[in-house]
Amino acid sequence: MTALLQLRQLRKRHGPRLVLDIDNFSLASASAYVLTGANGAGKSTLLRILAGLETAECGEIALLGQSMSLTPYPAALRAAIIYVHQHPVMFAGSVAANIGFGLKLRGNSRASRVAHTLEAMAWAGVTHLRDNLATTLSGGEKQRVALARARILKPRLLLLDEPTSNLDGSAREQVIRLIPTLLAEGSSVIMACHDRDLIALPQVQRLKLRDGRLQVHE
Repeated sequence: MTALLQLRQLRKRHGPRLVLDIDNFSLASASAYVLTGANGAGKSTLLRILAGLETAECGEIALLGQSMSLTPYPAALRAAIIYVHQHPVMFAGSVAANIGFGLKLRGNSRASRVAHTLEAMAWAGVTHLRDNLATTLSGGEKQRVALARARILKPRLLLLDEPTSNLDGSAREQVIRLIPTLLAEGSSVIMACHDRDLIALPQVQRLKLRDGRLQVHE
C-alpha cells in the first residue's frame, strides 16, 4: 500500500546543533501516531517542518507516491496537511466565522460554508457558541474550535501539538473523544504529546524522538 507521506534524509540544524537526523519516515493513511520525547527533542520542530512553517534539508519527500521538493513548500502539501498549535490563535469574529474561515479562503460559496460550518460545530460540540467572539473562549473551547476549523478542510494529515496540554479534566476528555472520529473519516493524525490517554487510544502507533533520531515503538 502506498504511504500517505514518505520522507528520507530529513535534517534540521539550529546553528551547529543537529536537531533532527531522520533517515526514513513513513506515515500510513487514516492512521494515528503519538510523537513523544524529552522537552527540546524536536517534536514541535518536526511538526512545523511537515506543515511548512520551518525549513529543513530533505533528500526526498513523497505524498501518496508523488515525489516533490520540501523547499519551497509545495501547494499539494499545503492542501493536504494542517497544523494545530497547542495554543490555537483565534481570529477576530465569531466562532462560526473562525471555523468557516478556511473555506472562505478556498472560495467556497456562502451556502456551502454555512452548511459545512454547522456540521463542524455540531461535531466539535460548540454549536451553542456559534455567535460568541472566538477570542473570549476558554482553552478547551478554543482547542475544539481549532480542530473543527482544521477538520472542515478535510486534511489528509493533521498535526496536533500538545492538543490536551493545560486543559482541565472535562475539556481534555472532550478533545480526546474527537480524535478517533478524525481517523474514521480518513485523516491521519500525529499528536506531539505526553498524555497517557492519547497514547493509549486504540491503534495509535508511538514514535519517539531521541538525539535527533526517530524511533518506532510497536
